[in-house]
Formats: sequence, structure tokens, C-alpha cells
Amino acid sequence: MGAIFSFLKFLFRYRIKIVDRTMFYVSMVCAVVALVHIGYVTDREIAIVSEKVVIGMFYFLFILSFLRTSLSLLAERKLDVAHISGIVLIIYFLIIAVARISGGSYFANNEWVFIGIAIMFLSELSRNSLFFDSFYFNPTILFVISFIALILLGTVLLMLPRTTLLAPLSFVDAFFMATSAVCITGLSVTDISTNFSLFGQTVIMLLIQVGGIGIMTFTGFFGYFFSGGFSYKNQLMFGEILGENKLNSVISTLLTIIFITLLFEFVGGVFIFLSLDAALFDSIGERVFFSAFHAISSFCNSGFSILPDGIQNGNYRFNYGFQLCLAIVFILGGLGFGTVYNFYTFLRQKIRKIVRTVFLREPFVHKPRSFTFNTRFVLLCNAIVVVLATTSYFFMEQRHTLTADSNLVGEWVTSFFMVNSSRSAGFNSVDVGFLASPTLIMVITLMWIGSSPGSTGGGVKVTTVALAVLNIFSLAKGKESIEIFRRRIASESINKAFAIILLSVLTIAFSFVLLNFTDSTKPMKELLFETVSAYTTCGLTMGVTPSLSTAGKLVIIFTMFVGRVGTLTLLVAFIKNTKNKSYIYPTEKILF
Repeated sequence: MGAIFSFLKFLFRYRIKIVDRTMFYVSMVCAVVALVHIGYVTDREIAIVSEKVVIGMFYFLFILSFLRTSLSLLAERKLDVAHISGIVLIIYFLIIAVARISGGSYFANNEWVFIGIAIMFLSELSRNSLFFDSFYFNPTILFVISFIALILLGTVLLMLPRTTLLAPLSFVDAFFMATSAVCITGLSVTDISTNFSLFGQTVIMLLIQVGGIGIMTFTGFFGYFFSGGFSYKNQLMFGEILGENKLNSVISTLLTIIFITLLFEFVGGVFIFLSLDAALFDSIGERVFFSAFHAISSFCNSGFSILPDGIQNGNYRFNYGFQLCLAIVFILGGLGFGTVYNFYTFLRQKIRKIVRTVFLREPFVHKPRSFTFNTRFVLLCNAIVVVLATTSYFFMEQRHTLTADSNLVGEWVTSFFMVNSSRSAGFNSVDVGFLASPTLIMVITLMWIGSSPGSTGGGVKVTTVALAVLNIFSLAKGKESIEIFRRRIASESINKAFAIILLSVLTIAFSFVLLNFTDSTKPMKELLFETVSAYTTCGLTMGVTPSLSTAGKLVIIFTMFVGRVGTLTLLVAFIKNTKNKSYIYPTEKILF
């Protein structure tokens, strides 16, 4: 017995990577078999056999997980984060196993078995994704590679026979849809409401969720919990990916992003659920899935909808409560995680103040400043854009798309919804093709401006445009720097803003020219709109997406990917000079 205990102690202390890799490969095989059963098997007899195999694998993973966690606790004799996550996973397996044995329970459905296998595989994948500390990887390149890998995985999933109901997707169409979902764009070559099965819609929803937050953020989150922590190199890598300068704040920032995302998606899903007409759904489950899909899609600013014709569907076109719920959720998603977290800390401080002063009768120490400079600047820029654009849309569309609204409230809600959706969300409650020409120009401009930095939205970002405008006024006044809120903007930020603007214009122009070669028969106005929508990951379209040629679809795929990752990010990833120069050249002025 002592020899066995010594071996277990040695195994889980010094050879834990062997255990982790073994569990990873076993869980991967189980996940692949489950995936084949869900998405590929169409023959009834084979499906019965494969279902039994999947359920057997579920119990097998349960036993392995129980043995690893219990033996690890026995060997190390201490409880850490990895053990707690393992115990939670065992409890989940146990609940599903008991429900299936007893029968008649909601948790006895096969869907919970599939979810359990997926969670197990995701935990093992995340645990093993932290192997990057064994060799050097440029975090920016790793960020780009992670998106490419997720797009390719999504392409394979969307090509499975049971993904679609009518016509199966070709490789290019599946590649297009996967890129659009991962890059949270919303452009679609097929109607996912009618051609996609529940499995296919679920795949799209998961790709939106992981693509919106970032696959490295997800793997880092699960990897931290299931591996028990980060190494020093892991913290450096995730710190650069998340833009966090303080090394001791990397983990808290990672957890905060996940927490804020899931919290607002849950709250938004609840309000969307309450705004829906129950008579339009066959069951509560269908209504819940509808709410969850649109909550995730709106917070991630993807623009995908499982409604025929989208939000302009006859049953939802005048459901202003539903539209306002969507608008609030995608506005919060477009404000940026830093700004939303600043609101969270502000509300938390106010609640603590009320609890201490009113209930505990204790003095409360006030912080000197609740909102950071960036939060105030982001809110000011967004407020100016939203107010001006909403008012302009309201007056310019009085004789066009707003004629269908029967009252003043409806007109303002439609104006507010369309303006904010145009900035990145991609939902449309009216047909974009019926917009007046001045409004169409404004919508293209709003798509290009985009949302806030650090958000799930796209575009060049509203702060980038604001800095460019402020710099023009600063030069006109003869000032050497931009000053706002009693702060001087760093020259590095101004240089970056103009670089982003120039690169966006060049990329859009390049893609637009290519589209005119690949799809020369289509109107230039529609192709320009499509190009800007793809680069800014907005997803609005004038209806040309499904009819694009194969080459045209590849151009849009490239544009969506570059727009999501960022042209400047790609340049930094591949041509960044890491050598520090110990000299400075003489300064010269350029004539203008």
C-alpha cells in the first residue's frame, strides 16, 4: 500500500503533465465520437449504436475524472483551484448519472451528456493550452493563429450533414459562415433560421461567443481553473494579449472579462425572454434558446439572428420592447470591457456605501475619482455620436423607413435601434435597401466609426476618430498637443489613431477594387456597402452576400478577418522590430 501511495505521490507531483496529456487525448476521442453522432450520423440504426457508445464514454470520463481528482487530493493532501474545479465537474457528472439511472428527470436528456463531454474536453484543452511556456511565441502571432484555428474548426463543424436542414454547405460557404461568426460580423450566405438545424444554430452561437471574447481569453480562463494557476510566462503572454500592463492584474482582468460577459448576457437574455410573445413559441425551451442566442449575438455585436428576415420579421418589427432590450445589450457590449467594469466598480462602491452608512452605521471612505479618464472620454464620444446620428436618422427617414411606424415612440425607437446597430451590431429592423441616400451615407460612416476600444464591436473605434478630429482643431489653434479633461493626450496615441485610419481606408479600398473584379455585374454602391460592413464587422448588407461569386466570398472572408484582428495588429505581429536603437537621427520638418 505504501509503494502505491509513493507512486501516486510521485506521479501527481512530478509527472502530472503525463496524466494531463492522457486525459486530453481520451477526452478528445470522446468529443470527436460525440460530434460524429450529433452532426454526421443520419442512419437510424447506426445512430442507436453511436448513442450507446457516447453514453458509455460519458460514464468512462466520469470515472477517470473521479479517479484523477481523488488520487491527486490523496497524493498532495491539499486543496487548490484545480481540485475545486475537478470536484465541480464530478458533481455535474454525478447529477447527470443519477438522473439517467433514476429516469424521468429533465437532466436525463442526452443533451446534458453531450454538454458534459464538451466541458470535459474544453477543460482538458484549456489545461494543455498552457504548454506555450515551454517555448517562445509572439503573443500577437498567437492571437492571430487562435482565430484562424477557431475558424477552421467552425468550418469543419458547419460542413457536417446534420448542420443544415435543406442544402448542405460547400467548403467556401461553411468557411464564410465560420469566419463571419468568429469575427462577429453577421454576414450570411444562407438563412440560418430556415436552413440550419438546432445543432447548426448552436455551433454558430458558440463560435460567436468564443470569437467575441477571444479564444485565448476562454482557454486562459478554463486553463487557470483546471490547471491550478498560471506560470510567469503564461502571465506575460496573456498580459500582452489582454493589454494588461500590471502582471499581478492579469488573472483578475481575465476573470473580470468572463464575469462581465456572462453576467450581461444572462441579464440581457432574461429581459429578452420577458419581452417575447409566448404564443410565437412551441415550448419554453425554444423560447429560452431564442433568448440565449440573441443575448449572445447582441452582446458580442455579431448581428446573427434565427428569425426569418431578421428583426424586421413581421412578428418583431413593432415589438419595441424587444428591440430596446437588444439595443441596450449590444450598446453595453460595444462600450468596452474597461468602461463596463468601471460602471461595475462604481455601482459596487455605491452599494457598499449604502450598506455601511445605512445598515452598519459605519463611516465610508470615498475614492477621489469613480470614473477613469478613458471611461469619461469613451462615454463623451459615444454620447455625441448617438445623439447626432439618432436625430439625423429620425428626420431624414420620415418619408422612408419610418412611415411604417404608427407613433412617435416607435419612430424614435427605430431610429435609436438602427443608428446603434449600424455602428457594429448588424441587426436591422428595416430594410437597408429602402434607406434614403443621405441616410445610407451616414450608415456607412457609422459602420466605419464603429464602437469603443476593448469591446466586441468593430470599426476603427470612436475614440480613434475623436482623436483625429481633436488633432485637427488643435493644429488649427496652433497647439502642440491635444488637451481634454485637463489631460494631455500622448503623441503615441495620436500617431496610432492616424495609422489605424489610413490602414482602414487602404484595406477597404483594396477589397472594394477586388470585389469589382470578382463581381463586376453588381452595383458599386452595394459592393462598397458590403466591403465596409465586412471590414468593420458590422454585418449589415444590401442583400448581395448570398449571390457573391466564390472569389467574391473569399475577398469578404479576408476582409472580415483583417477587420476583426486589425490591420495594425497584423503588421505588428509580422514586422515588429524588437531591437532597441541606442541612437537618434537628426530631426527634419516635412513641407505640407
